[in-house]
Amino acid sequence: MEAGALFNQLNGEFFTGVPDSLLRPICDYLMKKKGISASHVIAANEGNCVGLAAGYYLATGKTPVVYLQNSGIGNIANPVISLLNERVYGIPCLFLVGWRGEPGSKDEPQHSFQGMITHQLLNDMGIAAFTVRETTDQEELGEILEQVGLLLDKGKQAALVFTTKSIVNSEKQVYKNDFQLEREKAIHAILKWTGDDIIVASTGKISREVFEVREQRGERHEKDFLTVGSMGHSSSVALGIALAKPKRRIWCLDGDGALLMHMGALAVIGTSNVKNLVHIVFNNSAHESVGGLPTVMGRVNLCETAKSLGYSCAHRIDSKEGLEAVLEIVRGKRELAFIEVLTAMGSRANLGRPTISPEENKCSFMKYLEEDKE
Repeated sequence: MEAGALFNQLNGEFFTGVPDSLLRPICDYLMKKKGISASHVIAANEGNCVGLAAGYYLATGKTPVVYLQNSGIGNIANPVISLLNERVYGIPCLFLVGWRGEPGSKDEPQHSFQGMITHQLLNDMGIAAFTVRETTDQEELGEILEQVGLLLDKGKQAALVFTTKSIVNSEKQVYKNDFQLEREKAIHAILKWTGDDIIVASTGKISREVFEVREQRGERHEKDFLTVGSMGHSSSVALGIALAKPKRRIWCLDGDGALLMHMGALAVIGTSNVKNLVHIVFNNSAHESVGGLPTVMGRVNLCETAKSLGYSCAHRIDSKEGLEAVLEIVRGKRELAFIEVLTAMGSRANLGRPTISPEENKCSFMKYLEEDKE
C-alpha cells in the first residue's frame, strides 16, 4: 500500500514519532508533506511522543498519531498505562508500529524476542493491535480503521502493526548534512589510540563499523561491547563498567540520536566522579541507521551541556586531524572527557553486520574484563 493512500484513510492532523527503517515510507511521506512543524514532531524517545500526543489531544480534542518501531514499545509503557489509559484520563491515540522481528522473518537477534511479544505487549497495555500486511488492501484497511475509530471514540488506544513491505512510498526522501568527516574513518582513528582499553559502542551503524574496523585490521573483538539493542543506553552501560573497573579506561562511542533518546544519562555520568570514561558522540544530526531523518542535535550545544553537567572537559571537532589531536590530549589525562565529532551522513554500501552473536560478544567481553590489565 502506498503511504499516501494510507494517510488519506487515516485523516490525522498531528503526528509525532521516532523514525524506524520499516516505517521509512511513512516517515518520508510525513517529511515531504509536513516537514518538522507544529503538526509533525520527531521526538527524543517514544515516551516523549506519548506526552506530546496527550498535550495535543487536551488542547484540541483531536486524536493524535504516534509512529515507532516495536523496540520502542517499552518506552511508551509508563505514559500509556498511567496517562492515556481509559481508567486514568482516557486519552485516545493511534499508534503506527513497525514490526521488526516478526516470527518467521529474517531479522537481527536484538529484534527476535521483541517481535515475538509485540502484540502481547500492546494488548497487555490496553492497546488494541491490528496487523497490516503486504496483502492488506485499502478496503481491508478501511474495515480495520472502522474498528479503530470505535475504540478511539471511547477514549481508548489502538495500533496498526506494519509488517515488512506492507507500506511503500515511491518518493523516497534524501537527507544530508554539510559535514565532511566520515564516521568509519573517525572510528579507525579512535581505535588506534585505545590500545587495550574497553570500547562500548552504541546501537546501529556505530557498532557495525567498530566490528568492521576490527576485521579490517585483523584484530580480535573481545575489547568491544556492541550494544546492538536498547538504543540510548550504551553510555549507561559504559558508566556501569567504569564504576566497577576504576583502573580500566572505558571509551563509549555514542550517536546523537541515541544520546538524545535518554539524555538524562549525561547528568548521571557527569556527577558520578568517574575519571576513567571518555564519552565520544558522533553527531550527524540524523537518525541515520533508520533512514536519516533529522534529530535536533544540530541545534544543541552538547559540549556546554556536558561541561555544565560535570564532565571535566569537552571538545568539538569536525576533522580527522582535529580528532587525533584531541585523542592525544585525552589519552594522556585521567578525567571524565566528552568529545563531539561532527560527521557526514552515510556509510559504505557494503557495510556488514557482526558475525558473532550477542551471547558470544558478551562472553568474550566479560572474559577480557576479568584479565589483569590494571
